[in-house]
Amino acid sequence: MQHLNYPSADGKATVHAVIWPVEGSPRGVVQIIHGMCEYIERYAPFAEFLNANGYIVCGEDHGGHGKTAASPEDLGYFNDERSLDAVISDIRTLHRRVAEENPNLPYFILGHSMGSFFCRNYIARYGTELSGAVIMGTGFKGGALLNTALAMTRLNAFFMGWKHRSGMINSLAFGSYNKRFKEEKNSHSWLSRDSENITAYKANGLCNFRFTDNGFYILFSAIKAACSKKVISAVPKNLPVYFVAGKEDPVGDYGKGVIKAYKKFKESGIERVNISLYQDARHEILNDFCKEKVRADLLDFFNEIVG
Repeated sequence: MQHLNYPSADGKATVHAVIWPVEGSPRGVVQIIHGMCEYIERYAPFAEFLNANGYIVCGEDHGGHGKTAASPEDLGYFNDERSLDAVISDIRTLHRRVAEENPNLPYFILGHSMGSFFCRNYIARYGTELSGAVIMGTGFKGGALLNTALAMTRLNAFFMGWKHRSGMINSLAFGSYNKRFKEEKNSHSWLSRDSENITAYKANGLCNFRFTDNGFYILFSAIKAACSKKVISAVPKNLPVYFVAGKEDPVGDYGKGVIKAYKKFKESGIERVNISLYQDARHEILNDFCKEKVRADLLDFFNEIVG
């Protein structure tokens, strides 16, 4: 595992990124876009699996996440301008760097959870430079709902400041996620059926924190853009796209939101769109009981394209 740093597009932060290289002749590159309240090194087991099958893996810690956050107080705060473009640009910088170091290799991108919405925006802008995209743990929300969420976040920040960590906004975003699993008496049961994974997540200070109003504003902005007709229509029609999610994942409305996003992609004329919903699996399918099956399915997707 190799660490690297580069200046963020926000003009202030230093982005931390990781590359998992392959010895010998690699088959392709997979860039991972991590989710909310986590960081790229959580994907090490999956990266090592891909390495063993010939794929270089890379990814960066977004602003306000992992080692890109300058201090614990910065966790959950992206950038002063509340710029989604800056987040996308930081992903883009790593993409260009790794692609230049590995010319002519097939290049894939995978986004999980919040990262899935970043990914959907990314492929609308730069999909012509990619060999395929995996959209993991995603969903679909209407513009009216997101406009309300954005307005409430702006109002809260007006009175409390953009670094405020609002319980109200947090409940607006996640308050219903655990209802289906309330009998398990664990606030994070929606993440996974694997209790060890949940325990590790809750004990990790780089995961178990509340977003700032700034963080929520960019999150809601990313979801709104990703679900818009404009962004979906801009995805290249010949880009292979694979939606994967747990069927019990509340982020995807227990499969319904994932299916809706999949159908929107199909309706826009994208030629190769596939979907897998994993029975009884929840949000973190790479860390849940189904992880071996998910890994195998993703490898098949990459290998089929690489040939």
